[in-house]
Amino acid sequence: MTRIPADRIAAIEARRDELQAMMATGDLPGDRFVAVSKEYAELEPVAAAAGQVRRLRAEGQSLDAMTRDGDAELRAMASEELRANELALEEAEHALALALLPRDAADARPAMLEIRAGTGGDEAALFAGDLLRMYQRYADTQGWKVELISASASEAGGYKEVVASVNGTGVFARMKFESGVHRVQRVPVTESGGRIHTSAATVAVLPEAEEVDLHIDDKDLRIDIYRSSGAGGQHVNTTDSAVRIIHIPTGITVIQQDQRSQHKNRDKAMKVLRTRLYEAEREKLASERAGARKSMVGSGDRSERIRTYNFPQGRVTDHRINLTLHRLPEILEGQMDELVGALMAADEADRLAQLDGG
Repeated sequence: MTRIPADRIAAIEARRDELQAMMATGDLPGDRFVAVSKEYAELEPVAAAAGQVRRLRAEGQSLDAMTRDGDAELRAMASEELRANELALEEAEHALALALLPRDAADARPAMLEIRAGTGGDEAALFAGDLLRMYQRYADTQGWKVELISASASEAGGYKEVVASVNGTGVFARMKFESGVHRVQRVPVTESGGRIHTSAATVAVLPEAEEVDLHIDDKDLRIDIYRSSGAGGQHVNTTDSAVRIIHIPTGITVIQQDQRSQHKNRDKAMKVLRTRLYEAEREKLASERAGARKSMVGSGDRSERIRTYNFPQGRVTDHRINLTLHRLPEILEGQMDELVGALMAADEADRLAQLDGG
């Protein structure tokens, strides 16, 4: 169990009281008041958890002393209360440790969801379509909104590649563990012999970036305008509306041609580019801070196999946490709470272990 030192608890509560006093004076200029209020709002629940631990520790010490003094009846009563106190203290210590874990600043953000068919040809494209529908249905259960940014459909159905924006509360926090290679084992509809095929699709979930997050210099961009091609309706080949943006320093290229309007295609392409540049910067910072250490639920590396969907056995296995659920149809219908919850809990446990130096 993680035990937070008493001096750290005292420092947390002292800082909370200091911020409270600063706000009460009414002397702070507007921007300073906003900054202090923000820090107070973030610190107050941590201080409340710290205060609970401090009170329970003090109460435990008093009860422990009572178990050694006084008459037998009083000692027995104190022993019973001490057991209850120890259980409550264990929960409070855990809650405080969780509150002190560093938060991913991107957790509250919307996310960019990218799904690409991998090995397996048409069957992989169909599976990519299945994954998109699964995430759309899961988003519905969370009250999120999914907007397709671009899609390259496969002739057999499904998608060779699809990019979507997912907006709502805490999207990235719940979706970030989906990045990696998803594998499917099933008998394709085109397979007359009934043989099971294995196909794969790659998923990437990136926190969406806003314009204020990073400055993109116009001189670092090469923007090409050309005529759209491929499926998309009669209008597609009539105007020069497709946009290709190349970020010269990194070589990141984004192509957008789904909209009739060149302006709309450019806006969507810039949104995707900002998100990819923001994620590249996050990955750079994360590797600098954590070295090569991977978290319990994997690195988020898109080349890492994370999950298998086995249709003949009706099961889904997440390889990072060795979790198998025999609820494949329900999960594909978007009932992902048990899976997502287990991944978040495993990540929490791993970060707590790192807090302990484990």
